[in-house]
Amino acid sequence: MIKFADVSKVYGNGARALQHVSFHLQRGQFAFLTGHSGAGKSTVLSLVSAHERPSSGDVRVAGLHIGHLKSRDIPRLRRRLGVVFQDFRLLEYRTAEENVAFALEVTGARPNVIPGKTMRVLTKVGLASKARAYPGEMSGGEQQRVAIARALVNDPPILLADEPTGNLDERAARSIFQLLRDINAGGTSVLMATHNLELVRSTGYRNLELKQGELVFDSAEETSAA
Repeated sequence: MIKFADVSKVYGNGARALQHVSFHLQRGQFAFLTGHSGAGKSTVLSLVSAHERPSSGDVRVAGLHIGHLKSRDIPRLRRRLGVVFQDFRLLEYRTAEENVAFALEVTGARPNVIPGKTMRVLTKVGLASKARAYPGEMSGGEQQRVAIARALVNDPPILLADEPTGNLDERAARSIFQLLRDINAGGTSVLMATHNLELVRSTGYRNLELKQGELVFDSAEETSAA
């Protein structure tokens, strides 16, 4: 689903964000992306979503070559991706239901299917009862669930999660992580950037660790070597 082959990324100011990074996240797999701030995690996610292009090497996502992707094909790529951020990025003046529905509206969904799809995914994340609530009326964990519902409403095969538990207390963080595990169990590939190493160590999921733009550890290689 996501394949990096000898990928490097150098920004216009000369800053080298990634150096010769290679990994393959297969369909249905869950992997953590770890490393200190500035290690390159956000750059990896930006390359997957085609917000950035590689300086060298090859990035493939759902069969599409990011480096050669035409502008007209970017919406097609992003319909295959759900993205969740640390800061929720909900529209404060829209209810939970309206925030999720908006993701369908901008992709051109038929108006008659939007209410049903919206409630289905809010139910999936356990927030059907909060459909008419505004973000300011919900806890941080509930707001993140709305954000996850919004990311899932177009049924993407890949979910990118950029520090999704970073603004939450421990209880809410574990609840959100369990939701991501449930989503992955349903067949969605999940790539989750996180600083929470305790969370990483408490599971058997793959860990891709970056340091100064280099992939310095891949637990899948350690497992195969054993």
